[in-house]
Amino acid sequence: MKNKAVLESADVKLIAAAAEAEALKNHWAVTIAIVDDGGHLLWLQRLDGAAAISSHIAPAKAHTAAMGRRESKVYEDVINQGRTSFLSAPLLSGMLEGGVPILKDGQCIGAVGVSGVKSSEDAQIARAGIAAIGL
Repeated sequence: MKNKAVLESADVKLIAAAAEAEALKNHWAVTIAIVDDGGHLLWLQRLDGAAAISSHIAPAKAHTAAMGRRESKVYEDVINQGRTSFLSAPLLSGMLEGGVPILKDGQCIGAVGVSGVKSSEDAQIARAGIAAIGL
């Protein structure tokens, strides 16, 4: 039997605080979502001024990154390169850049999804959050 790391409440709070700090530093109004390895929501924070729809998009990006164990941008790229049939993939609705898996020792332990600014900036915020726990 193998042991696997899991996100604890303290980890989630550190990720969220660092992601929020990155967004505020750049004056970006976003929603930040953090999920566990099964894509279940652990944290949702909509910063002042973030569009209402971002509170649906951020968790979807995080869910997609956790379930696929890769950045959600991978799916966006596949679709943009012409494989539009991938839009029918079950359980993946956040196939836009901005979902980043949290990987420890090669295992996915969760993901961060961000929505509200350019997709590359969403991913930048997510990565800043993940870096706060040393991953």
